Amino acid sequence: MNNLCNLMRIKILLVLVSTVMLINCGGGGSGGQTETGNGNTTTNTPADALTLSTSSLTLSEQNSTEIITITASANWKTQSNADWLSLSSNSGTGDSTVTLTITRNDSDSDRLAELAFTVGTVERVITVSQRAAQTLDYEVEPDSTDMRAINSSEFTQLMGIGFNIGNSLDAVGGEIAWGNPLISETFIDALKSAGFNAIRLPVAWSQFSDADNYIIEQQWLQRVEQVVNYALEKDMYVMMNIHWDSGWMQPTNAQSDYVNNRLAIMWQQIATHFRDYNDHLLFAGTNEVMVTGDYSTPTAEYYTVQNSFNQTFVDTVRKTGGRNTYRQLIVQGFNTNIDHTVNFVTIPTDTTPNRLMMEVHYYDPYDFTLNQNNDQVSQWGSQTTDASKAVSGQGESYVDGQFLKMRTHFHDQGIGVILGEYGAISRDVVGHDEFRIDWHRYVTQAAVDNKLVPFYWDNGYTDYHELGLFNRATGEAAYPKLIEAITSAAP
Repeated sequence: MNNLCNLMRIKILLVLVSTVMLINCGGGGSGGQTETGNGNTTTNTPADALTLSTSSLTLSEQNSTEIITITASANWKTQSNADWLSLSSNSGTGDSTVTLTITRNDSDSDRLAELAFTVGTVERVITVSQRAAQTLDYEVEPDSTDMRAINSSEFTQLMGIGFNIGNSLDAVGGEIAWGNPLISETFIDALKSAGFNAIRLPVAWSQFSDADNYIIEQQWLQRVEQVVNYALEKDMYVMMNIHWDSGWMQPTNAQSDYVNNRLAIMWQQIATHFRDYNDHLLFAGTNEVMVTGDYSTPTAEYYTVQNSFNQTFVDTVRKTGGRNTYRQLIVQGFNTNIDHTVNFVTIPTDTTPNRLMMEVHYYDPYDFTLNQNNDQVSQWGSQTTDASKAVSGQGESYVDGQFLKMRTHFHDQGIGVILGEYGAISRDVVGHDEFRIDWHRYVTQAAVDNKLVPFYWDNGYTDYHELGLFNRATGEAAYPKLIEAITSAAP
Protein backbone atom coordinates (compact mmCIF):
# COMPACT_ATOMS: atom_id res chain seq x y z
CA MET A 1 0.00 0.00 0.00
CA ASN A 2 2.74 2.40 0.92
CA ASN A 3 4.71 1.35 -2.14
CA LEU A 4 1.70 2.01 -4.33
CA CYS A 5 1.29 5.45 -2.84
CA ASN A 6 4.92 6.24 -3.36
CA LEU A 7 4.71 5.17 -7.01
CA MET A 8 1.70 7.41 -7.55
CA ARG A 9 3.57 10.36 -6.03
CA ILE A 10 6.54 9.80 -8.43
CA LYS A 11 4.25 9.75 -11.51
CA ILE A 12 2.55 12.95 -10.46
CA LEU A 13 5.96 14.65 -9.95
CA LEU A 14 7.15 13.58 -13.41
CA VAL A 15 4.02 15.02 -15.02
CA LEU A 16 4.56 18.34 -13.25
CA VAL A 17 8.23 18.52 -14.31
CA SER A 18 7.31 17.75 -17.94
CA THR A 19 4.68 20.46 -17.96
CA VAL A 20 7.15 23.03 -16.68
CA MET A 21 9.70 22.03 -19.33
CA LEU A 22 7.13 22.35 -22.12
CA ILE A 23 6.22 25.84 -20.98
CA ASN A 24 9.86 26.97 -20.76
CA CYS A 25 10.76 25.53 -24.17
CA GLY A 26 7.94 27.27 -26.00
CA GLY A 27 5.98 24.21 -26.88
CA GLY A 28 8.62 21.52 -27.05
CA GLY A 29 11.01 22.25 -29.90
CA SER A 30 9.72 25.29 -31.87
CA GLY A 31 12.78 27.50 -31.01
CA GLY A 32 11.62 30.58 -33.04
CA GLN A 33 8.31 30.93 -31.17
CA THR A 34 7.35 32.44 -27.80
CA GLU A 35 3.98 32.49 -26.01
CA THR A 36 2.42 35.92 -25.86
CA GLY A 37 0.21 35.22 -22.82
CA ASN A 38 -3.03 34.90 -24.76
CA GLY A 39 -2.21 31.59 -26.36
CA ASN A 40 -0.55 33.11 -29.54
CA THR A 41 3.11 32.88 -30.59
CA THR A 42 5.53 35.13 -32.60
CA THR A 43 8.69 34.32 -34.69
CA ASN A 44 12.09 36.01 -33.90
CA THR A 45 14.36 36.77 -36.97
CA PRO A 46 18.00 37.96 -36.89
CA ALA A 47 18.38 41.81 -36.72
CA ASP A 48 18.99 43.65 -40.05
CA ALA A 49 22.61 44.86 -40.47
CA LEU A 50 24.07 47.48 -42.86
CA THR A 51 27.53 49.11 -42.93
CA LEU A 52 28.97 51.52 -45.54
CA SER A 53 32.63 52.36 -46.20
CA THR A 54 31.99 56.07 -45.65
CA SER A 55 29.34 58.41 -44.33
CA SER A 56 30.41 61.53 -46.25
CA LEU A 57 32.29 62.62 -49.38
CA THR A 58 33.75 66.05 -50.13
CA LEU A 59 34.59 66.45 -53.82
CA SER A 60 36.14 68.94 -56.24
CA GLU A 61 34.15 70.47 -59.08
CA GLN A 62 35.55 67.96 -61.59
CA ASN A 63 33.98 64.81 -62.99
CA SER A 64 34.95 62.00 -60.66
CA THR A 65 34.18 58.49 -59.41
CA GLU A 66 34.18 57.00 -55.92
CA ILE A 67 34.07 53.38 -54.79
CA ILE A 68 31.59 52.52 -52.03
CA THR A 69 31.78 49.22 -50.13
CA ILE A 70 28.52 47.84 -48.68
CA THR A 71 28.29 45.20 -45.94
CA ALA A 72 24.68 44.00 -45.65
CA SER A 73 22.87 41.12 -43.95
CA ALA A 74 20.26 40.87 -46.71
CA ASN A 75 19.00 42.62 -49.83
CA TRP A 76 19.87 46.32 -49.97
CA LYS A 77 18.75 49.22 -52.12
CA THR A 78 19.59 52.89 -52.50
CA GLN A 79 18.24 56.14 -53.87
CA SER A 80 19.58 59.67 -54.39
CA ASN A 81 17.96 63.08 -54.21
CA ALA A 82 20.24 64.57 -56.95
CA ASP A 83 20.52 63.95 -60.69
CA TRP A 84 24.25 64.71 -60.75
CA LEU A 85 24.98 61.46 -58.92
CA SER A 86 24.62 57.93 -60.26
CA LEU A 87 25.56 54.45 -59.02
CA SER A 88 26.66 51.45 -61.03
CA SER A 89 23.88 49.54 -59.22
CA ASN A 90 20.92 50.72 -57.13
CA SER A 91 20.27 47.40 -55.41
CA GLY A 92 21.99 44.17 -54.50
CA THR A 93 22.29 41.26 -52.13
CA GLY A 94 24.68 41.03 -49.24
CA ASP A 95 28.20 42.44 -49.41
CA SER A 96 28.79 44.55 -52.54
CA THR A 97 31.06 47.16 -54.15
CA VAL A 98 29.50 49.90 -56.28
CA THR A 99 30.89 52.87 -58.22
CA LEU A 100 29.51 56.34 -57.62
CA THR A 101 29.84 58.70 -60.61
CA ILE A 102 29.74 62.47 -60.05
CA THR A 103 29.36 64.94 -62.92
CA ARG A 104 31.25 68.24 -63.08
CA ASN A 105 29.74 71.16 -61.18
CA ASP A 106 29.71 74.06 -63.64
CA SER A 107 27.58 76.26 -61.40
CA ASP A 108 28.91 79.09 -59.26
CA SER A 109 27.82 77.52 -55.96
CA ASP A 110 28.60 74.39 -53.97
CA ARG A 111 26.01 71.61 -53.99
CA LEU A 112 24.91 68.91 -51.55
CA ALA A 113 23.18 65.54 -51.98
CA GLU A 114 22.32 62.43 -49.97
CA LEU A 115 22.54 58.76 -50.88
CA ALA A 116 20.21 56.66 -48.71
CA PHE A 117 20.94 52.92 -48.39
CA THR A 118 18.45 50.56 -46.72
CA VAL A 119 18.30 46.96 -45.59
CA GLY A 120 14.86 46.13 -44.21
CA THR A 121 14.18 48.80 -41.60
CA VAL A 122 17.82 49.88 -41.29
CA GLU A 123 18.94 53.01 -43.18
CA ARG A 124 22.37 54.51 -43.66
CA VAL A 125 23.06 57.83 -45.45
CA ILE A 126 26.12 59.13 -47.32
CA THR A 127 26.31 62.92 -47.56
CA VAL A 128 27.99 64.12 -50.78
CA SER A 129 29.22 67.71 -51.12
CA GLN A 130 30.77 69.12 -54.29
CA ARG A 131 32.40 72.53 -54.56
CA ALA A 132 31.55 75.06 -57.23
CA ALA A 133 33.51 75.33 -60.45
CA GLN A 134 36.80 77.17 -60.06
CA THR A 135 36.29 80.81 -60.89
CA LEU A 136 39.05 83.17 -61.95
CA ASP A 137 39.04 86.92 -61.98
CA TYR A 138 39.56 87.43 -65.69
CA GLU A 139 38.41 90.85 -66.74
CA VAL A 140 39.78 93.85 -64.86
CA GLU A 141 40.34 97.47 -65.76
CA PRO A 142 43.38 98.33 -67.95
CA ASP A 143 46.56 99.23 -66.08
CA SER A 144 49.42 100.92 -67.93
CA THR A 145 51.78 101.02 -64.92
CA ASP A 146 55.33 100.02 -66.00
CA MET A 147 54.10 99.28 -69.54
CA ARG A 148 56.16 101.55 -71.81
CA ALA A 149 54.22 103.41 -74.50
CA ILE A 150 56.39 102.32 -77.42
CA ASN A 151 55.51 100.23 -80.45
CA SER A 152 56.77 96.70 -80.86
CA SER A 153 59.49 97.62 -83.38
CA GLU A 154 60.99 100.06 -80.88
CA PHE A 155 60.57 97.55 -78.08
CA THR A 156 62.54 94.82 -79.85
CA GLN A 157 65.56 97.07 -80.08
CA LEU A 158 65.80 97.06 -76.28
CA MET A 159 65.85 93.28 -75.84
CA GLY A 160 69.41 92.37 -76.87
CA ILE A 161 70.53 88.80 -77.62
CA GLY A 162 68.25 85.97 -76.53
CA PHE A 163 68.63 82.37 -75.35
CA ASN A 164 66.15 79.47 -75.39
CA ILE A 165 66.04 77.23 -72.33
CA GLY A 166 64.79 74.34 -74.43
CA ASN A 167 63.86 70.79 -73.42
CA SER A 168 63.13 71.75 -69.81
CA LEU A 169 59.77 73.32 -68.97
CA ASP A 170 58.57 72.13 -72.38
CA ALA A 171 59.58 68.51 -71.70
CA VAL A 172 56.57 66.21 -71.83
CA GLY A 173 56.59 64.22 -68.61
CA GLY A 174 57.99 66.98 -66.40
CA GLU A 175 60.87 69.43 -66.27
CA ILE A 176 63.63 66.82 -65.95
CA ALA A 177 61.96 64.13 -68.09
CA TRP A 178 64.23 64.80 -71.10
CA GLY A 179 67.48 64.67 -69.16
CA ASN A 180 68.09 68.28 -68.20
CA PRO A 181 68.34 69.39 -64.56
CA LEU A 182 65.87 71.75 -62.93
CA ILE A 183 66.41 75.31 -64.14
CA SER A 184 68.33 77.09 -61.41
CA GLU A 185 69.08 80.69 -60.56
CA THR A 186 72.75 79.81 -60.96
CA PHE A 187 72.16 78.93 -64.60
CA ILE A 188 70.25 82.14 -65.26
CA ASP A 189 73.13 84.07 -63.65
CA ALA A 190 75.53 82.35 -66.07
CA LEU A 191 73.40 83.38 -69.07
CA LYS A 192 73.30 86.99 -67.94
CA SER A 193 77.04 87.04 -67.28
CA ALA A 194 77.71 85.57 -70.73
CA GLY A 195 75.89 88.47 -72.39
CA PHE A 196 72.39 87.15 -73.00
CA ASN A 197 69.74 89.72 -72.09
CA ALA A 198 66.54 87.85 -72.97
CA ILE A 199 65.21 84.36 -72.40
CA ARG A 200 62.69 82.45 -74.44
CA LEU A 201 60.93 80.06 -72.09
CA PRO A 202 59.17 77.21 -73.93
CA VAL A 203 56.49 75.62 -71.72
CA ALA A 204 54.28 72.53 -72.00
CA TRP A 205 51.15 73.16 -69.94
CA SER A 206 48.83 70.26 -70.78
CA GLN A 207 50.65 67.62 -68.74
CA PHE A 208 49.80 69.64 -65.63
CA SER A 209 46.19 70.42 -66.54
CA ASP A 210 42.89 68.60 -66.32
CA ALA A 211 42.49 66.49 -69.47
CA ASP A 212 38.79 67.31 -69.86
CA ASN A 213 38.65 70.95 -68.83
CA TYR A 214 42.25 72.20 -69.33
CA ILE A 215 42.49 73.72 -65.84
CA ILE A 216 46.23 74.18 -65.13
CA GLU A 217 47.57 73.08 -61.76
CA GLN A 218 48.59 75.99 -59.55
CA GLN A 219 51.79 74.19 -58.58
CA TRP A 220 52.95 74.21 -62.21
CA LEU A 221 52.02 77.85 -62.72
CA GLN A 222 54.06 78.66 -59.64
CA ARG A 223 57.09 76.70 -60.87
CA VAL A 224 57.04 78.51 -64.22
CA GLU A 225 56.68 81.78 -62.34
CA GLN A 226 59.72 80.95 -60.22
CA VAL A 227 61.87 80.58 -63.33
CA VAL A 228 60.41 83.77 -64.84
CA ASN A 229 61.37 85.61 -61.66
CA TYR A 230 64.97 84.32 -61.82
CA ALA A 231 65.38 86.24 -65.07
CA LEU A 232 63.28 89.32 -64.34
CA GLU A 233 65.17 89.90 -61.12
CA LYS A 234 68.28 90.33 -63.29
CA ASP A 235 66.51 92.87 -65.49
CA MET A 236 66.31 90.41 -68.38
CA TYR A 237 63.37 90.01 -70.78
CA VAL A 238 61.33 86.81 -70.77
CA MET A 239 59.30 85.51 -73.70
CA MET A 240 56.98 82.72 -72.51
CA ASN A 241 54.85 80.51 -74.75
CA ILE A 242 52.75 77.39 -75.16
CA HIS A 243 55.28 75.16 -76.90
CA TRP A 244 54.78 71.87 -78.79
CA ASP A 245 52.87 70.40 -75.83
CA SER A 246 52.39 67.02 -77.59
CA GLY A 247 51.18 68.63 -80.80
CA TRP A 248 47.50 69.30 -80.09
CA MET A 249 47.36 72.49 -82.21
CA GLN A 250 46.59 70.92 -85.58
CA PRO A 251 45.56 73.66 -88.07
CA THR A 252 42.70 71.89 -89.86
CA ASN A 253 39.03 72.72 -90.21
CA ALA A 254 38.19 69.52 -88.34
CA GLN A 255 40.25 70.61 -85.32
CA SER A 256 39.69 74.37 -85.48
CA ASP A 257 36.90 74.72 -82.91
CA TYR A 258 38.53 72.31 -80.49
CA VAL A 259 41.95 74.00 -80.64
CA ASN A 260 40.64 77.55 -80.42
CA ASN A 261 38.51 76.65 -77.40
CA ARG A 262 41.38 74.91 -75.62
CA LEU A 263 43.81 77.70 -76.52
CA ALA A 264 41.45 80.31 -75.08
CA ILE A 265 40.89 78.41 -71.83
CA MET A 266 44.60 77.90 -71.25
CA TRP A 267 45.77 81.39 -72.18
CA GLN A 268 43.04 82.89 -70.03
CA GLN A 269 44.59 81.18 -67.01
CA ILE A 270 48.23 81.87 -67.96
CA ALA A 271 47.59 85.53 -68.75
CA THR A 272 45.59 86.05 -65.56
CA HIS A 273 48.25 84.43 -63.39
CA PHE A 274 51.02 86.66 -64.85
CA ARG A 275 48.90 89.77 -65.41
CA ASP A 276 50.61 91.96 -62.83
CA TYR A 277 54.12 91.62 -64.30
CA ASN A 278 55.65 94.60 -66.10
CA ASP A 279 56.52 94.70 -69.79
CA HIS A 280 59.77 92.73 -69.40
CA LEU A 281 57.49 89.69 -69.64
CA LEU A 282 56.14 88.92 -73.12
CA PHE A 283 53.62 86.24 -74.15
CA ALA A 284 53.95 84.14 -77.31
CA GLY A 285 50.82 82.23 -78.26
CA THR A 286 52.03 79.12 -80.08
CA ASN A 287 55.05 77.34 -81.52
CA GLU A 288 55.70 76.00 -85.04
CA VAL A 289 52.06 75.25 -85.81
CA MET A 290 51.72 72.86 -88.76
CA VAL A 291 49.95 69.66 -89.69
CA THR A 292 52.18 67.00 -88.16
CA GLY A 293 54.61 65.60 -90.72
CA ASP A 294 53.56 67.93 -93.56
CA TYR A 295 56.42 70.33 -94.37
CA SER A 296 55.06 71.37 -97.76
CA THR A 297 53.60 74.75 -98.64
CA PRO A 298 50.42 75.06 -96.53
CA THR A 299 46.99 74.91 -98.09
CA ALA A 300 44.56 77.79 -97.66
CA GLU A 301 42.76 75.69 -95.05
CA TYR A 302 45.92 75.18 -93.02
CA TYR A 303 47.16 78.76 -92.90
CA THR A 304 43.67 80.19 -92.41
CA VAL A 305 43.09 78.01 -89.35
CA GLN A 306 46.59 78.75 -88.04
CA ASN A 307 45.88 82.48 -88.38
CA SER A 308 42.73 81.94 -86.30
CA PHE A 309 44.89 80.56 -83.48
CA ASN A 310 46.85 83.83 -83.44
CA GLN A 311 43.62 85.82 -83.24
CA THR A 312 42.25 83.69 -80.39
CA PHE A 313 45.48 84.16 -78.44
CA VAL A 314 45.45 87.96 -78.82
CA ASP A 315 41.73 88.29 -78.02
CA THR A 316 42.03 86.09 -74.93
CA VAL A 317 45.02 87.86 -73.41
CA ARG A 318 43.63 91.34 -74.02
CA LYS A 319 40.33 90.37 -72.41
CA THR A 320 42.07 89.65 -69.10
CA GLY A 321 42.77 93.37 -68.75
CA GLY A 322 45.20 94.94 -66.30
CA ARG A 323 48.72 95.22 -67.69
CA ASN A 324 47.85 92.58 -70.28
CA THR A 325 45.93 95.32 -72.07
CA TYR A 326 49.29 96.82 -73.05
CA ARG A 327 51.61 93.80 -73.00
CA GLN A 328 53.73 92.99 -76.05
CA LEU A 329 52.30 89.83 -77.65
CA ILE A 330 54.05 87.56 -80.14
CA VAL A 331 52.33 85.63 -82.92
CA GLN A 332 53.83 83.31 -85.52
CA GLY A 333 53.74 82.66 -89.22
CA PHE A 334 52.89 79.18 -90.47
CA ASN A 335 55.44 76.72 -89.03
CA THR A 336 57.61 79.83 -88.31
CA ASN A 337 58.88 79.53 -91.88
CA ILE A 338 59.96 82.93 -93.22
CA ASP A 339 58.50 82.51 -96.71
CA HIS A 340 55.21 81.06 -95.42
CA THR A 341 55.00 83.93 -92.95
CA VAL A 342 55.53 86.61 -95.57
CA ASN A 343 53.09 84.93 -97.98
CA PHE A 344 50.26 83.72 -95.75
CA VAL A 345 50.12 85.42 -92.35
CA THR A 346 47.25 87.68 -91.33
CA ILE A 347 48.12 90.17 -88.61
CA PRO A 348 45.52 89.73 -85.85
CA THR A 349 43.11 92.51 -85.05
CA ASP A 350 44.16 94.02 -81.73
CA THR A 351 42.29 96.34 -79.40
CA THR A 352 45.64 97.81 -78.37
CA PRO A 353 47.55 99.24 -81.34
CA ASN A 354 51.22 98.61 -82.10
CA ARG A 355 51.88 95.93 -79.46
CA LEU A 356 52.18 92.82 -81.67
CA MET A 357 55.37 91.07 -82.78
CA MET A 358 55.93 88.42 -85.46
CA GLU A 359 58.07 85.31 -84.79
CA VAL A 360 59.95 83.12 -87.26
CA HIS A 361 62.72 80.52 -86.91
CA TYR A 362 65.84 79.87 -88.99
CA TYR A 363 67.67 76.55 -89.52
CA ASP A 364 69.08 76.83 -93.06
CA PRO A 365 70.72 74.97 -94.61
CA TYR A 366 69.17 71.97 -92.82
CA ASP A 367 71.96 69.56 -93.76
CA PHE A 368 74.47 71.82 -92.04
CA THR A 369 72.39 72.92 -89.03
CA LEU A 370 70.28 69.96 -87.88
CA ASN A 371 70.72 66.84 -90.00
CA GLN A 372 72.39 64.35 -87.67
CA ASN A 373 72.65 61.74 -90.41
CA ASN A 374 74.93 63.72 -92.70
CA ASP A 375 78.22 64.76 -91.11
CA GLN A 376 79.59 65.14 -94.62
CA VAL A 377 78.05 68.62 -94.71
CA SER A 378 80.41 70.26 -92.23
CA GLN A 379 81.28 73.55 -93.94
CA TRP A 380 79.32 76.71 -94.64
CA GLY A 381 79.68 80.15 -96.18
CA SER A 382 82.20 82.06 -98.20
CA GLN A 383 85.14 80.46 -96.37
CA THR A 384 84.25 76.98 -97.61
CA THR A 385 87.34 75.06 -98.73
CA ASP A 386 85.63 71.94 -100.08
CA ALA A 387 82.39 72.39 -102.03
CA SER A 388 81.48 68.73 -101.50
CA LYS A 389 81.16 69.44 -97.78
CA ALA A 390 78.79 72.41 -98.13
CA VAL A 391 75.29 73.24 -99.35
CA SER A 392 75.33 75.69 -102.23
CA GLY A 393 73.01 78.65 -102.42
CA GLN A 394 72.31 79.15 -98.71
CA GLY A 395 75.31 81.16 -97.61
CA GLU A 396 75.62 84.71 -96.37
CA SER A 397 73.59 86.40 -99.11
CA TYR A 398 70.73 83.98 -98.57
CA VAL A 399 70.66 84.80 -94.84
CA ASP A 400 70.60 88.51 -95.62
CA GLY A 401 67.78 88.12 -98.12
CA GLN A 402 65.58 86.09 -95.76
CA PHE A 403 66.01 88.48 -92.85
CA LEU A 404 65.48 91.51 -95.09
CA LYS A 405 62.04 90.10 -95.97
CA MET A 406 61.11 90.14 -92.30
CA ARG A 407 62.41 93.67 -91.81
CA THR A 408 60.55 95.02 -94.85
CA HIS A 409 57.23 93.27 -94.26
CA PHE A 410 57.06 93.66 -90.49
CA HIS A 411 59.64 95.74 -88.61
CA ASP A 412 59.40 98.67 -91.00
CA GLN A 413 55.61 98.52 -90.63
CA GLY A 414 55.82 98.89 -86.84
CA ILE A 415 55.62 95.15 -86.09
CA GLY A 416 58.66 93.90 -84.17
CA VAL A 417 60.31 90.68 -85.33
CA ILE A 418 61.53 87.83 -83.12
CA LEU A 419 63.94 85.22 -84.48
CA GLY A 420 62.65 82.77 -81.91
CA GLU A 421 64.99 79.88 -82.73
CA TYR A 422 68.17 79.30 -84.67
CA GLY A 423 71.23 77.11 -84.23
CA ALA A 424 73.56 74.51 -85.74
CA ILE A 425 74.57 71.24 -84.07
CA SER A 426 78.12 70.24 -83.22
CA ARG A 427 79.81 67.56 -85.32
CA ASP A 428 82.78 65.26 -84.73
CA VAL A 429 84.43 66.44 -87.93
CA VAL A 430 87.83 68.09 -88.22
CA GLY A 431 87.43 71.80 -88.98
CA HIS A 432 83.69 71.89 -88.37
CA ASP A 433 83.93 73.97 -85.19
CA GLU A 434 85.19 77.03 -87.06
CA PHE A 435 82.45 76.85 -89.67
CA ARG A 436 79.89 76.38 -86.93
CA ILE A 437 81.18 79.51 -85.19
CA ASP A 438 81.12 81.42 -88.50
CA TRP A 439 77.50 80.42 -89.15
CA HIS A 440 76.35 81.56 -85.71
CA ARG A 441 78.33 84.80 -85.84
CA TYR A 442 76.95 85.71 -89.23
CA VAL A 443 73.33 84.69 -88.59
CA THR A 444 73.22 86.51 -85.27
CA GLN A 445 74.73 89.69 -86.69
CA ALA A 446 72.48 89.59 -89.76
CA ALA A 447 69.45 89.26 -87.50
CA VAL A 448 70.53 92.26 -85.43
CA ASP A 449 71.31 94.29 -88.56
CA ASN A 450 67.81 93.62 -89.89
CA LYS A 451 66.21 94.51 -86.53
CA LEU A 452 65.30 90.93 -85.56
CA VAL A 453 65.79 89.79 -81.94
CA PRO A 454 67.82 86.53 -82.14
CA PHE A 455 67.14 83.74 -79.62
CA TYR A 456 69.66 80.89 -79.86
CA TRP A 457 68.03 77.44 -79.47
CA ASP A 458 69.81 75.50 -76.71
CA ASN A 459 68.51 72.00 -75.96
CA GLY A 460 70.77 71.49 -72.95
CA TYR A 461 72.95 68.66 -74.28
CA THR A 462 76.59 69.39 -75.15
CA ASP A 463 77.61 66.16 -76.91
CA TYR A 464 78.10 65.84 -80.68
CA HIS A 465 74.93 66.40 -82.74
CA GLU A 466 73.53 68.61 -79.98
CA LEU A 467 72.98 72.34 -79.44
CA GLY A 468 73.83 72.92 -75.79
CA LEU A 469 76.25 75.76 -75.00
CA PHE A 470 76.42 75.41 -71.20
CA ASN A 471 76.54 72.77 -68.52
CA ARG A 472 73.12 73.56 -67.09
CA ALA A 473 73.86 72.03 -63.71
CA THR A 474 76.85 74.31 -63.05
CA GLY A 475 76.43 77.17 -65.52
CA GLU A 476 79.91 76.49 -66.94
CA ALA A 477 80.38 77.32 -70.62
CA ALA A 478 80.87 74.24 -72.83
CA TYR A 479 81.61 76.26 -76.00
CA PRO A 480 83.07 79.64 -74.90
CA LYS A 481 84.13 80.75 -78.40
CA LEU A 482 80.72 80.02 -79.84
CA ILE A 483 78.98 81.84 -76.99
CA GLU A 484 81.20 84.87 -77.57
CA ALA A 485 80.47 84.80 -81.30
CA ILE A 486 76.74 84.97 -80.56
CA THR A 487 76.70 87.51 -77.74
CA SER A 488 79.14 89.91 -79.41
CA ALA A 489 76.71 90.79 -82.21
CA ALA A 490 76.35 94.57 -82.14
CA PRO A 491 73.39 96.72 -83.25
